[in-house]
Amino acid sequence: MRPERRGKGNGSSGPEASEGKKKGQIMTDLPERISVREVGPRDGLQNEDPVPTRAKIELIDRLSKTGVRRIEAVSFVRPEAIPQMADADEVWRGIQRAPSVRYSALVPNLRGAHRALERGLAEIEAVVSASDTHNRKNVNRSTEESLDDIAMIIDEAHRRGAACQVIVSTAWGCPYEGDVPVQRVAGVASRAVADGADSISFGDTTGMATPRRVRELAGAFRSAHPEVPLNLHFHNTRGTGLANVLAALELGVSDFDASVGGLGGCPYAPGATGNIATEELVHMVEDMGVATGIDLDAVIDAAADAERIIGRTLPSQVLRAGPRTRTIPA
Repeated sequence: MRPERRGKGNGSSGPEASEGKKKGQIMTDLPERISVREVGPRDGLQNEDPVPTRAKIELIDRLSKTGVRRIEAVSFVRPEAIPQMADADEVWRGIQRAPSVRYSALVPNLRGAHRALERGLAEIEAVVSASDTHNRKNVNRSTEESLDDIAMIIDEAHRRGAACQVIVSTAWGCPYEGDVPVQRVAGVASRAVADGADSISFGDTTGMATPRRVRELAGAFRSAHPEVPLNLHFHNTRGTGLANVLAALELGVSDFDASVGGLGGCPYAPGATGNIATEELVHMVEDMGVATGIDLDAVIDAAADAERIIGRTLPSQVLRAGPRTRTIPA
């Protein structure tokens, strides 16, 4: 279902436009509301030093009370491959699942999908790199081979009544190949759609996206598959994270990933910022009149908890400065 959108500004000078100007209204083409998936517990913590299982559970439980409606909680991977996710079973058993929140897990292959589905996950995410080189470095197989595996993952999820999103990573660039052509990325996504993916996500794995490139890729995909839900996952590695969100909003995209406090990093740019911060995303779009349903103060408090858990300063500027409405004594 396409999001509700405000009246589209068309430069007209008729009575309706004049009336709008009299009332001081600004006509926009932005979604009325966006959906935010909190990925800090999985994608964020996966790029940090390992933290105690109990701390992960407490963070997820706290995030579940912020108004966030979707949380990527765990990843079912081999412990030796990603030790930060070695306790996925314990975390999944330990969290208090809020009825209002949809929890999901990332799965790297069919074996991981079986684990997730056997544990009752109703939503899973399978990932493939648009860059063949990156895919081989990551999972030791070609992009085409991964897509074949993902087709089986989708079938298994549907057989068990679960939904499967396909994440196309390196969507805006590869650390080995450089830019990945839009046609290549859109083609990988189209294959997943043809195989039955419930939704598509484009991941800015390397933080190489810019607003122009976001418009090109998101526009191409939405033109080809207007009926398929699209999620975007941006990093702030080069400072363009929220600018990319704005470009996507102007196209009508209404589904974004974010990570509390900006948890995580970019494995190809040591020391650089990774995921966009949930509280920064909420702070920006709510001020634009785009609803999220998320309690900004509660997310800021959760970000402070995340910072304490990992023992380093997180990059979120809203965590540092607070919302723009915060005042100090005169």
